Amino acid sequence: MTNTNYPSATNAPQSQPPKNKNIKNLVIGLLAAGLLGTWGYFLYDKNKSGEKLQITQTQANNYMSQRDSVRMMYDEAEIRLDSITGANNNLQGEKSSLQKDIEARKVEIRKIINDKNATQAQLAKAKTMIADLNGKISSLEADVTRLTGENQELNTANTSLKEEKTTLETNLQATKTEKENLEKTVDVASTFSASNIQVTPINEKKSGKEKSTTTAKRVNKLVVSFDVENRIAKSGAADMYLIVTDPNGQVITDPALGSSTLNTRTDGDKAFTAKVAIDYTQGERKNIQFPIHQSDFHTGDYKIEIYHNGFKIGEGVRSLKKGGLFG
Repeated sequence: MTNTNYPSATNAPQSQPPKNKNIKNLVIGLLAAGLLGTWGYFLYDKNKSGEKLQITQTQANNYMSQRDSVRMMYDEAEIRLDSITGANNNLQGEKSSLQKDIEARKVEIRKIINDKNATQAQLAKAKTMIADLNGKISSLEADVTRLTGENQELNTANTSLKEEKTTLETNLQATKTEKENLEKTVDVASTFSASNIQVTPINEKKSGKEKSTTTAKRVNKLVVSFDVENRIAKSGAADMYLIVTDPNGQVITDPALGSSTLNTRTDGDKAFTAKVAIDYTQGERKNIQFPIHQSDFHTGDYKIEIYHNGFKIGEGVRSLKKGGLFG
């Protein structure tokens, strides 16, 4: 068998490996390109999703910011309203005149603010209503300023009136006191004075004949006589009181009058014997005579006191003696 340098038929397939390597490299390249394309798509899609998410988040943030802005505007309006009405209770009447309108607007605004699904248009409407509410609050603030000024003027006027009232009351009290003092002075000064006091013991017979006597057992009547006068006292009726005290210190009283007491200004309450009513003419001297009757007069001194206007204006004493054998 002859040796040769040519390859045998059995060794011919050895020329194939380079071709397979190229196909493999091509497949790997295609896979890599596909993978890169997929990654690129994923990155692109992710970026797009991120952009959409960012846009959605921005829109949500803007929406929430708008809601918060509307809520803040409303809260500020409420604070303004509360500060106005709370600071001045006198404005409650003014507030009441706007109450229905304001409360209706507040209810509608709250409804929009509290609605999580409120639209942009609804929030814009709430802003408009809040602006209108603020306008009404500004009008109310102007009323507060005006009423506060008027209230200050009224307080000043009231203070002035109180001072004038105090002055008038003080003057009135002083005038009243002066009047009372003057009335007391006139009252005291109008008290009569008694003069020319005389007490005459009388023996009055059954026939009516009278005889003066000083013998006690014969006396059955004492006639008290005196003059009264006062230049200040006005003309008219006046009462004189007689107190006759017997030698035993007992006041002679009229059984028909019962227990009669005179309230004096200096001597307290005293029983009196008789009340004598007179009709007086201002400036004139008037003589008064009054009989004191008693069936049994005792020996000794009889004291006669005359009172007018609560004051003692005169007194006198009359002695009755014990009769002799023929007396």
